[in-house]
Amino acid sequence: MPALDHVVINTLRNMDAVSEVFAALGFTLTPRGYHSLGSINHLMMTKGAYLELVGVPETGLQRQDVLDSPYGLNGLVIRTDHPDADFARLTERGFPALAPSEFSRPVTIDGVTQDARFRTVRFPLDTFSGGRVYFCQHLTPELVWRPEWLGHANGFCGIDRFVIESPDPKQAADIYASAFDSRSEPSEWGWQVPLDDAQIALVDGPAPRFATVELVFDSLDEIERRALGMKHVVWERQGSAATLALPAFEIELTCRSL
Repeated sequence: MPALDHVVINTLRNMDAVSEVFAALGFTLTPRGYHSLGSINHLMMTKGAYLELVGVPETGLQRQDVLDSPYGLNGLVIRTDHPDADFARLTERGFPALAPSEFSRPVTIDGVTQDARFRTVRFPLDTFSGGRVYFCQHLTPELVWRPEWLGHANGFCGIDRFVIESPDPKQAADIYASAFDSRSEPSEWGWQVPLDDAQIALVDGPAPRFATVELVFDSLDEIERRALGMKHVVWERQGSAATLALPAFEIELTCRSL
């Protein structure tokens, strides 16, 4: 069964403002990364899948696929250890997959700078109408999953579900299941594609879009305390679940406690 690697929020040229909001909400953000492709990022790590803020720098090389992608939640990334085999499988099934490619970003640990390296299988931007989808192999996972980045003041500890709206949820589920080498099955909310440690939920909507991602917390009390004291953050809670919206950045997240 494939596993979710990470979920991407596109900040375009507003990384400073968006990252400040997430830090104020109690997330631990990794130091700003600078990709060899021309993008910048911050990560919010868990022991499994993580949340990534991506954007472009103010000057220099600027990554075109980030600039051409939707603002807000726009990236669904599947973990792989065999990108060449995935590329062959996807091509055989009729997906316009791009050949595996490698990129990197410097990471400084204890004063020593090394390159975190990744190998990915990507698709043309219009392949999946909801947003960007790709497969990612971590060639240096020890530079990404660091113990000093796993703890969060707000209790963030995992990602449970990625929700995609579609006018035809069953058809969309079949496409994602084929791409991810999983299966599509009916669920209480519509259709789903199970992953090793998460679910892709396909629900009815007027147009294809990446709607929300469900984040898991030890408790919602701390993030609620922070969110209620912040401007431009909308927090609505019902018991063990809540919706966290940042309308200015077109971000809506679902939060639940263990």
